[in-house]
Amino acid sequence: MRDHKHVEEIEQVLGGSQTGRDGFVSASWRRCVELYGMDPMRRDPAYIVTESELRDHRKQAEWMIGAARSSLQSLFRQVAGQNYVLLLTDAKGICVDFFGDDLFVDDLRSAGLYLGSNWSEDLAGTCGVGACIVTQEPVTVHQDDHFGNAHTTLSCTAAPIFDSLGGLAAVLDISLLRSPTPKRSQNLAMSLVTSAARRVELANLMAESRRDWVLRLSSSPEFLDVDPESAVRLDGAGRVLGYTRAARHLFPEGDEVIGRRIDDVLDLCVDDLPDLMRDRPTEERIIEMRDGGALFGHAIAPQAPRTALRSSLRGGPLGGLAGKDPTMGQLLARAAKLARTSVPLLITGETGAGKTKLAHAIHMVGSANGFLALDCAGLTSRSLEDALTEVSGPTTLLLRRIEDLPAETAPALSAALDGGSCLRAITTCCTGPGALDLSRPLFHRLAGATLSLPPLRQRSDLGWLLDRMLRRRAPDDMRLSPSARAALLGRPWPGNLREMEQVLDVAIALCDGRVIDVPDLPEPVTAPSDPHDAGEPLEQVMEACGWNMSRAARRLGVNRSTILRRLRRAGLQPPS
Repeated sequence: MRDHKHVEEIEQVLGGSQTGRDGFVSASWRRCVELYGMDPMRRDPAYIVTESELRDHRKQAEWMIGAARSSLQSLFRQVAGQNYVLLLTDAKGICVDFFGDDLFVDDLRSAGLYLGSNWSEDLAGTCGVGACIVTQEPVTVHQDDHFGNAHTTLSCTAAPIFDSLGGLAAVLDISLLRSPTPKRSQNLAMSLVTSAARRVELANLMAESRRDWVLRLSSSPEFLDVDPESAVRLDGAGRVLGYTRAARHLFPEGDEVIGRRIDDVLDLCVDDLPDLMRDRPTEERIIEMRDGGALFGHAIAPQAPRTALRSSLRGGPLGGLAGKDPTMGQLLARAAKLARTSVPLLITGETGAGKTKLAHAIHMVGSANGFLALDCAGLTSRSLEDALTEVSGPTTLLLRRIEDLPAETAPALSAALDGGSCLRAITTCCTGPGALDLSRPLFHRLAGATLSLPPLRQRSDLGWLLDRMLRRRAPDDMRLSPSARAALLGRPWPGNLREMEQVLDVAIALCDGRVIDVPDLPEPVTAPSDPHDAGEPLEQVMEACGWNMSRAARRLGVNRSTILRRLRRAGLQPPS
């Protein structure tokens, strides 16, 4: 009787009547009759491919099976004991992986809920996998939603899995041999299978992206690091190399995503990505969208090749830290060689000089996968221990402002560095190494080599830094007037890069047009009254200013005659 009612409803749908079924179900029924010539009264057995065919399908889907296995195991643990079976099919509908209760293997095999079964719509009729392949959307095909009478006891909920280029790669299906009658009983199954499919896409993207940036995105900071909603893979110029399906909505409908620049849709570029790494609190990693919305971002840096050496400066993370400044060039070349070792590094420099940025770049060039940053101020033995429990595998440990480390925490840090063979310490401080109040054993565990960043006023690439920073923070057509540029080049910059960023942010906000002029610039921070007494290396400042005494005087906050007098006293002359 039930079979006849099912056939009658299919006939009504074919006649154009609305019977209350979901639209995709009615459309599938029509295809089953009009395209495939199927008869709903036939009870055809499940179609199972041969062992040889299954091996071929599994071999072609090997990458996807590997990416999905962890998520499928986790999902099966969640539904264990509720008689669900999990199927992973390829894009053709062939089941290439399977999780089910061994007690029901015979029933599952006869129902087609097993390895090698073909659930394509043209063979199996209306079903979860087949409908998902056609619609490329998550679906639930519940009991007599199925076209064939042989399947009307089943309930199947399926979600598509897309590859990183946006193509359908697989379908994840969670099915029951028998389920409660209301279709809404499968709402939880729908939530579970769509979440698992999203995690499979992310795992696949991460596996492909070891040499590229990955930007993971979420609308909520709570889940950003553990279960992001979407992700994109980016090359060194910020172009999209791959994406998860949920990231598709970031880009205009119908537009090609691959090759698109990420700054077309998000207010950031590749140079901003280090600021979105895990060492910053999630609630601070906000990314503005071009349409006015906002997301939270988690950036994962490329892993360095582990075999052949490469140029770590040319176009790499370290190369983006300086222009044609000889002192910085030598320092970065040294950093590039040290980055490939496990030698602990101490980075010194004034506040805002770029110590943390240099540490991030060294990590990106090195071989460690993990990155953990700790502020030494207020660091306790307990908080250090808690932080280190999350470390697995080779990890860069960034210790910021080691001069603020509490004395009572020093023994615990020494012990952690002794016992953590997978830890590579990079430490920063705002004082010289000789001024650190550390025990000799701890000092040598932290300072295998020292990298001393020069202050901004001693660098000859100020113009390059201004241009680069302005491009990152302002619209493309905004520029500095010659007088504003000269004024900024002459500043002493006691706050270094951090001060430069703030000055440009203020100037951009105050500028009414597209040309930043002197009135748009905030007042400079007062420089030390006697830089010479403070040990200011005059020769380095002169070289940075191209031996222009007026520019050097402005940078040091003194008058031109003072510079001339000090040059004579020191016996310094411009190079001939």
